Amino acid sequence: MCLGVPGQVMEIRQVDGLSMATVDFGGTRRDVCLAYVPEAKVGDFVVVHVGFAISIVSEAEARETRELLEEIAAHELPVRSAS
Repeated sequence: MCLGVPGQVMEIRQVDGLSMATVDFGGTRRDVCLAYVPEAKVGDFVVVHVGFAISIVSEAEARETRELLEEIAAHELPVRSAS
């Protein structure tokens, strides 16, 4: 299963010829490659999978997805150790 997580583009810069961004994921910021969405701008919301922004989404869609992910995380069962 693949998981794309929405975040907001805070800063864009060029690194070795690649468009890179600092993306905020609800308070956690990570560097993300924008090669697949070169039209992304500061303030846009993007879906990120393994360090690559793969699509631009609306703020409402990003908020809804984040809320669903938080709900899933709240209901996760603890991992049992193998005995």
